Amino acid sequence: MSVTGSAYPQVGERAPELSLVDQEGATRTLSEVVRDRHALLVFYPFAFSSICTGELLEIQLNVDEFVNDRVQVYGISCDPMHALRAWAAREGYRFPLLSDFWPHGEAARAYGVFDEESGMSVRGTFLVDPTMTVRWNLVHPPGEAREIGALHRAVRDL
Repeated sequence: MSVTGSAYPQVGERAPELSLVDQEGATRTLSEVVRDRHALLVFYPFAFSSICTGELLEIQLNVDEFVNDRVQVYGISCDPMHALRAWAAREGYRFPLLSDFWPHGEAARAYGVFDEESGMSVRGTFLVDPTMTVRWNLVHPPGEAREIGALHRAVRDL
């Protein structure tokens, strides 16, 4: 695995700006979405894959904890928008899935979680506050699922 830069934003550092389309084609810009609440950015390798589906279903099962007046979760992958739309419809996700398809992996590169060899992001999770500061992070390589309890704790500690 060759992760671009392999240095991802640390707690207390400024979060890189990103502007991506969601599964419905709406552009989501980080500096705009964090104006009134934290953003939980969940980078994952591929839509429709078993570990990614399991992780996002765990978020969906607890959606009220991850989508409320304090925080909004955003799933991010290098999949095209239409694939994300089909996956969200199939799984019933009620939160935005952002496409980092083109320029391919640009957001994942900015967050240091893009795997150059496979052309996908690794499992990087970043909690960004309204000042665009990283408040929490968690990064796992492909094939290793995130511990969803860690996401719960990070959001509860807001």
